[in-house]
Amino acid sequence: MDLLWDEDKGQSSRDVWVHVNQVLEKRGAGRESVSRASIINFCNAMVDEGILGFTEITGKGGHRRIYSSRMTEEEFWTWLSEVTDRKLKEAANLL
Repeated sequence: MDLLWDEDKGQSSRDVWVHVNQVLEKRGAGRESVSRASIINFCNAMVDEGILGFTEITGKGGHRRIYSSRMTEEEFWTWLSEVTDRKLKEAANLL
């Protein structure tokens, strides 16, 4: 998400994948890499939640999605805390 908040032009799943793996390598996260499919699934799930938007472009090999953030970082953390609160209450049968 940091990459998408920092960039105005949007990023492909490949760009996000490269960035995530560079961050993992720098942090010594105990894992060598994350799969490209995991990045694509995450980005598409964030589109479904309204967190990310995308434009579709054509290029070598067919169509590609260019993802961009539809929320600021502050809006994202507010959304996440609200979703977490709601899910915890549902799990505890408080709703």
